[in-house]
Amino acid sequence: MKRARLNIIIVLGLIAIVGILIAQLLWTRQAYNLEETKFSQKAHIALLEVVKRLYEHSSHEIPAENPVRKVANDYYIVNVNNDFEPDILEHYLKAEFEKINLNTDFEYAMYDCESDEMVYGSYVAMGKQAYGTKSLYFPKHRNLVYYFAVRFPNETSYLFGSLKLWLILSGALILILFLYVYSIFTIIQQRKYSDLQRDFLNNMTHEFKTPLSSILLAARSMQTQREVFLNQRLDRYTELIVEQSEKLNDHIDTILNIARSDRMPLQLKKSTEEPVTLIEEVAADFRQRFENATIEIHADYRPRYRLDVFHFKNLIQNLFDNSIKYSDEHPKITVTARREGKALVLDFSDEGIGVPPKKLSHIFDRFYRVPNEKSNETSGFGLGLYYVKKVCNLHGWKVKAFNNYGRGITISIKIPIKK
Repeated sequence: MKRARLNIIIVLGLIAIVGILIAQLLWTRQAYNLEETKFSQKAHIALLEVVKRLYEHSSHEIPAENPVRKVANDYYIVNVNNDFEPDILEHYLKAEFEKINLNTDFEYAMYDCESDEMVYGSYVAMGKQAYGTKSLYFPKHRNLVYYFAVRFPNETSYLFGSLKLWLILSGALILILFLYVYSIFTIIQQRKYSDLQRDFLNNMTHEFKTPLSSILLAARSMQTQREVFLNQRLDRYTELIVEQSEKLNDHIDTILNIARSDRMPLQLKKSTEEPVTLIEEVAADFRQRFENATIEIHADYRPRYRLDVFHFKNLIQNLFDNSIKYSDEHPKITVTARREGKALVLDFSDEGIGVPPKKLSHIFDRFYRVPNEKSNETSGFGLGLYYVKKVCNLHGWKVKAFNNYGRGITISIKIPIKK
């Protein structure tokens, strides 16, 4: 159900962004058409003013019919029905275009009666810099004698230049669409890899469980045999098989629990307990298992709190186990329970090899193990501290890690006191 809902959200998001992009492109196209119409109107008005100024010092009257005709998108024909000089025409054209703020390069040509063809006039750069002079073809028109033609070779780029904001917004939307599609593709790929990884772990751990149970059953049965009991070497070997099989069984259970918690949230069975007392119970068990380890508990503050005893004890076991793994022959662990504002803070400090500062932020990541000599010597999957953080998050606690000034590392858990 969640997968189907996610797919629907992805599709709706994609449709929304594509719809907005299409609307933006249509608006940009409409804005371009408006700018093109404005450009045509400005050019028309300017050319009419040029015609008026050409007739100012003439005895002829301005034709009643509109002398300006737009032949092509950037090409205009102006029938003046009066003789005029090229220099005067260019001066008037520049003056009127500047007056109406039509600042784009143009070319003009005039009809020559003697040659019966259009004579190229000049390329006029209205901007700060001319991008080269080029002669375009000006076709001759019938039934016209005194006329000139004007062409705007850079009209398209001029119009796009006036639509910078629209083009920037359209480009931003295209970029957003690309990033959205890329993000969705990445999420789908990561989800696929996560599903494959979880299925692989589930299948492998279940396949390991069956032969491991048989090994444990056979080893424990061997321990009860008289021949094994009397032979110290066989008894030690059998004890080693049972010990290592149980350790491997614990690792498999850890992987199964993590895989199960990724698929569905861990179910907490909370009861009102004293966290420090639970820590002391776990510490007593570790002192028996690891006679060379020293575990000290300093508790000035012992409040009661609602928590899941099973997961809390597993959390403490993981912290103790990590401290012992990454310490020398005589591990020393110090647990401090103190009050900080309205919270109980539990500090778990050891005197082990510590963690490089650059790697410290990654120790709670799943499957992450700090590369060092100890990590090569000790077994594990990099799931212990990941499990610690997961349990803390489920309880609403904060957990962080920092290196000690001397040696070792401190894991600090902050438990807020609720009424």
